[in-house]
Amino acid sequence: MSIAGQYEFLAQDRVVFGVPAARAVMEQAECMGAKRVFLVSSQTLSRKTDEIDRIRDALGERFVGLFDECVAHVPRNSVLRAAAAVRQADPDLIVTVGGGTPVDTVKVLLICLAHDLQTPEQLDYYRVRVGEDGAKVLPEVASPPLRQIIVPTTLSGAEFSKIGGATDPVREVKDLYIGREIGGQAVILDAAITMHTPDWLWLSTGLRAVDHAVETICSRAPQPFTDATCLHGLRMLNESLRINRERPENLDARLQSQLGVWLASTGLGRVDWGASHGIGHQLGAVAGVPHGYCSCVMLPSVLRYNHEVNADRQRLISEALGQPEVPAADLVAALIKDLGLPTRLRDVGVKREHFDAIARGGMQNMMVRSNPRLVSCPEDILEILELAW
Repeated sequence: MSIAGQYEFLAQDRVVFGVPAARAVMEQAECMGAKRVFLVSSQTLSRKTDEIDRIRDALGERFVGLFDECVAHVPRNSVLRAAAAVRQADPDLIVTVGGGTPVDTVKVLLICLAHDLQTPEQLDYYRVRVGEDGAKVLPEVASPPLRQIIVPTTLSGAEFSKIGGATDPVREVKDLYIGREIGGQAVILDAAITMHTPDWLWLSTGLRAVDHAVETICSRAPQPFTDATCLHGLRMLNESLRINRERPENLDARLQSQLGVWLASTGLGRVDWGASHGIGHQLGAVAGVPHGYCSCVMLPSVLRYNHEVNADRQRLISEALGQPEVPAADLVAALIKDLGLPTRLRDVGVKREHFDAIARGGMQNMMVRSNPRLVSCPEDILEILELAW
């Protein structure tokens, strides 16, 4: 046989779309038999809008607490603070409302609850490691005592993944954590609640979703299922994101972007990705670059770096973007420019003095080590960084 493989579906029961978030949360809580519901959200949504109050009111007596102090790039101590708040409230369901930061916070805190972790050092055992040969070392993660449902407000796609990220500030590395049941048991896509999301964040996380699709299609071990979903998701994102920028109040286009993310995220944690995501984790840990901006400044350069080994896969991307004769890197770069997003490392606060730490940490990242074109030493990462400079 010319092809063989295995695809693992998420431990995710359903995706609800086009229904107001407060109503959908209540319906899902009832469906799951939840009696004690704890909310995790961003401070902005909690303190500057009435969206969390609406969900709280809909839950009524089921509501038992709120944590809204999630920290960007998810430092370990912030996860432990959230875990302590959850322990004190003793819920049977968590509802996470927001972008990748609160979603990742809850994913990693569920591991803390599953293994009764109380200190930052204890988290070290459960992070994904990379062996000298580049092979992933995946610690066994127990089922958590409860699950989360997710109402995303960005296009990061974290809601469709069993991977969480948390930063170890001592090592200056953003570590990955994988658990089959730490992701969303249900996902609620409500375009209206995303109207509070700043345009730069919405559009840049949309480019992050494009990155999901591209690195899935260009994986060193592609899957027929993810090829189908990601190519269609890429078409949806290419069209809808441009409308999002021109007419941000268009809820139909925003929902199309959300649905595009769903399709573009089928490879998250289930297909080997590459250096765009992997180096991006280090840009956040070392230089504080937001996730979406990481994809904006890295993806075209990683495509160019990889072109010699996967030109045929990159042509599929060009076809999905409507111009099969134009290099995929150029088409992605044009989309980034059309969305008014940054295109170079120096545009997002990365300095040359950051390069060595980014390269050292990158060699510990499983996605860097599974890049289609072999990345075998820090100097290879430095080469990619120079392309993106």
